[in-house]
Amino acid sequence: MSHDSKHTITVIGHTHPDTDSVCSAIAYAWLKNQTCEAHYEANCAGSINRETAFALDYFGVAHPQICEDVIPLLRDVAFRRQPGISPETSVLEAWNQMRDLDISSLCITDPEGELLGLVSLNNLAKANMDLLDASMLAAARTPYRNIVKTLKGSMITGDIDSCLTTGRIIVGTSSARLWSAAHPGDLILTSDQLDLQTCAISCGASCVVLCCGAQPTDSIISFARQKQCTIITTAYDTYQAARLINTALPVRHLMRKEGLASFYINTPLEDVKKTMVKVRFQYFPVLDETGKYCGVVSRRNLMDLKRRQLILVDHNEKTQAVEGLEEAEILEIIDHHRLGGPETDSPVVFRNMPVGCTSTIIYHIFQEHQRKPPREIAGLMLSAILSDTLKFRSPTSTTLDRIAAYALAELAEVSLDDYADKLFEAGSDLTGKTAEDVLFSDFKEFHLGETKVGIAQMCLMTSKTCAEAEALLLPYLETAREKTGVAALFFMLTNTPEQSTRVLFAGKDAAEMLTAAFQAAISGRTADLPGVVSRKKQFLPPLKSAIR
Repeated sequence: MSHDSKHTITVIGHTHPDTDSVCSAIAYAWLKNQTCEAHYEANCAGSINRETAFALDYFGVAHPQICEDVIPLLRDVAFRRQPGISPETSVLEAWNQMRDLDISSLCITDPEGELLGLVSLNNLAKANMDLLDASMLAAARTPYRNIVKTLKGSMITGDIDSCLTTGRIIVGTSSARLWSAAHPGDLILTSDQLDLQTCAISCGASCVVLCCGAQPTDSIISFARQKQCTIITTAYDTYQAARLINTALPVRHLMRKEGLASFYINTPLEDVKKTMVKVRFQYFPVLDETGKYCGVVSRRNLMDLKRRQLILVDHNEKTQAVEGLEEAEILEIIDHHRLGGPETDSPVVFRNMPVGCTSTIIYHIFQEHQRKPPREIAGLMLSAILSDTLKFRSPTSTTLDRIAAYALAELAEVSLDDYADKLFEAGSDLTGKTAEDVLFSDFKEFHLGETKVGIAQMCLMTSKTCAEAEALLLPYLETAREKTGVAALFFMLTNTPEQSTRVLFAGKDAAEMLTAAFQAAISGRTADLPGVVSRKKQFLPPLKSAIR
């Protein structure tokens, strides 16, 4: 079964993604695709940082698609995949399609799929009621092909690819009527009487329709060609033909071109609903990502929403999740953080373990399924564990993390120590980065009681790079705090080899929080915390207790 024919479930980490959230999503999606029928796709809830990019590139894994929200889009609705019709389609053909498809509107497109207009049942009804307009076909430059098809006839003389461009529709019941009523260029409906046929051609008719199955003689055919008159035959009698012929009109003559309310396939569903409330149309054209027509949507279709199905990895708090989470269906959560999970409509698989990294949990799930990850997946999981545990220096690190990391290093065919140095060096590179890039490369929001705080972290390998990061970030902190709307913002500059953190902060009560939590000595807008390297285990809990 191809991926296109399967239902897709998104595996995704937290916003401002770090190496664990990205690599765990890729690894778990890979495992689910080996063991389940549905198609699982790893997405990334924001831009990838340099450390993560290094890991992906080192093991030759494509960067996952960025998905910053799961707000329901029009594409999530089972709208009607209705082909467009040609602008030359006759009114009769359009009516037959509407009847057969049980639809009241058809969209008109060019050969490239560009939307030209829309024709509704109401438009067709008005055209059908306009029976006294004898010049309608000529005004619309109706193709002769439409006339022949509508009358189920045959063209004896003339060019079927040309159009009727002049005259009115005349029913020839007698020679006297024809001589008095007909004008050059008219389309004349007549019977099998030879004198009427001759008279119609002599009057300068552009087209003569022979009804009741009449067939022209050789002399009539010769005379018609001499006068450049088109001859069409039909089995319909004169009355039937006169009733039907106006339905040969091309729909381009009736279609609505202005004021069309159309939607792109990626339009948020809420915007679609707001527009539908204001407009009385029953069906609305839908355009694909390139602006080409792909179907129609009605109000009734909006009731059949296919909610985005998600598996959350490395987070379980709504404040860290992609926007629109409440509109999606959560199927699983795989995480190693404190519980602060979103509400779900039904029970979900929730795997939470007190380990240093989500990929450690996923490694154990591989073992439970008796599956061995390929080299590239093992390499990504190893990268996640090294990053989250600071190569086992973090107090969050456990024996399970260490066992998993060494096993994955063997599968990834790398030296754990050598690869860790390369990974951390890539993550510490500040070349060309802005303060915004650095601050939001690993940023999380937390609700601590009634107070919302933001905590970012960057692990660096030398005192020099720590000083460079501090100089870059300090002027930007207050701007970042206002941008995120948190009461206090803390940036942990963690010196990995020295096992210490310098905290940069912004916010009216931020200094007081740090003092209460760590008895830290404040210097300007910084505070040094020796021995603190873990945001989750060493920084967040004391801060939470202090705020309480």
